[in-house]
Amino acid sequence: MSARLRDFAIAFGRLIDTHPGEPRIVEEGGALLRGLVARDDWLPDAFAKPHPERYQQYLLHLDAAERFSVVSFVWGPGQATPVHDHTVWGLIGMLRGAELSQRYRERDRLLMAEGSPVRLEPGDVEAVSPTIGDVHRVTNAYDDRVSISIHVYGADIGKVRRHTYPPDGGRKPFISGYSGSPPSLSTSSK
Repeated sequence: MSARLRDFAIAFGRLIDTHPGEPRIVEEGGALLRGLVARDDWLPDAFAKPHPERYQQYLLHLDAAERFSVVSFVWGPGQATPVHDHTVWGLIGMLRGAELSQRYRERDRLLMAEGSPVRLEPGDVEAVSPTIGDVHRVTNAYDDRVSISIHVYGADIGKVRRHTYPPDGGRKPFISGYSGSPPSLSTSSK
């Protein structure tokens, strides 16, 4: 584990130790994540590998008590997620490239885009949660290069039962897991 990622995980664990509410996690945790993604010199190449057909979700750190997880999302050119939710708070920090995040809201049992897509550039941080808005679709902003974002979630996100929202309506449950290899960099914040 790089010193920058280790220091981030320790600082984030200390924040969580104080039992903060979500607004404080978004504010103070967001500042910690902004500091981590401010420099693109710490992510090992093994956790930055794209797949030609789908985005990759690599576990970088899992808190020993599974209070939070840190994940790198690697987006190949033009790749996107389906519309999905998280069911827990999450922070997204842009490390490399750019991505577009389109939020959605359910109205009259239909999912509708809410506002314009938000473009995240390196150093930008965005938050999601059931409280502030939890349903979105993310797309690599580039058709010709890889983009990488670093996500922090309030659980082991690879085990959380979540939902995708198909275009024809309804919700479909899923558990994301993590991309097959490499193994996580760390499983403890101590």
